[in-house]
Amino acid sequence: MSSPATEVDVDGVAVRLTSPDKVFFPDLGGGGRKLAMFDYYVRMAGTSAEPGPLLRALHRRPTFLQRFPDGITGDEVYQKHLPKKHPDYLHATLIEFPSQRTGHALCPTVPADIAWAAQMGTVTFHSWPTVDDGTEDPNNHPDQLRIDLDPPPVSGADSSSAARAFDVVRGVALDVVEPVLRELGLPGFVKTSGSRGVHVFIPIVPQWDFIATRRAVIALGLEMERRAPDRITMSWWKEERGDRVFIDYNQNARDRSMASAYSVRRSVNAQVSTPVTWDELADVDPTALTMATVGDLVAERGDPWVDMAAAAVGIEPLLEMVARDDADGLGDLPYPPNFPKMPGEPPRVQPSRKVPENWDRWGHRRTKG
Repeated sequence: MSSPATEVDVDGVAVRLTSPDKVFFPDLGGGGRKLAMFDYYVRMAGTSAEPGPLLRALHRRPTFLQRFPDGITGDEVYQKHLPKKHPDYLHATLIEFPSQRTGHALCPTVPADIAWAAQMGTVTFHSWPTVDDGTEDPNNHPDQLRIDLDPPPVSGADSSSAARAFDVVRGVALDVVEPVLRELGLPGFVKTSGSRGVHVFIPIVPQWDFIATRRAVIALGLEMERRAPDRITMSWWKEERGDRVFIDYNQNARDRSMASAYSVRRSVNAQVSTPVTWDELADVDPTALTMATVGDLVAERGDPWVDMAAAAVGIEPLLEMVARDDADGLGDLPYPPNFPKMPGEPPRVQPSRKVPENWDRWGHRRTKG
């Protein structure tokens, strides 16, 4: 028999919580029930007067919901649109997709927005790099550049293989990414992905569109690849990556989102994507950062991302690098397959399927005649 529904006061808003005893993380016993996840998210949301670290990370951002209504062993629902029928207290924001269609996504503004999503079985919040500025044309100017460091394939599916993969990414972040950002005067805020990767967010002034900010990250990634070509790749094609860390530049394209800071991930131990300092990254154990531990960690040492917005910078130096790369014939890189063909984008042809004589050394199709 399912546990009875109840109403929870979340910063003055009554949020209905159903099936609080439903098991979401079977390996965690009582600590893996829906109520435990709901309580974690309410705690990390804080209040409107004193926002918690999760509400700060999501505040007024378009947010997609990775839901598992029956727990992480059940079916997944990846929800981009708010349902037509939803509580009146929820906040929404207008977004435009690559197809130029529009919709309304959740836009967390008060703790109850987050609590409602948790009630709906949301395990992970995926946020856009934009903030709804209240204009009639919102969410078109990112205020973050996002560096997603994806580990290379590592044999095995056990905890030791995951640890090896994370160590590879950690090394690249500390040895290459952080020094390059420091050299360029760019503030980098780092977090564990909640899995095997590392994410670095760079706060920027929201004056440029998605095309410009994506190209800025490509230029930054190409510079990092030049510094460590045996450790980093910008190749979109998996067959070319080998055992190198991939900088997923397309996480900066329109409609792409990333797991937010302080989001739980689909993992047996309810691992959390957790902000850390660069010093902490050197020896952090990501498997120890979980739904059961992160709340106390933040209470003890604070939120390393609390002042991120205040550190925003312009991207002019990166746009100069874009121009330099264009002059050297490097140009743009492929977009995700669901995008329409974009101006200046090279053909989306898998390298192994190219006829060599039809392509130049930069991956551009040769013209005939």
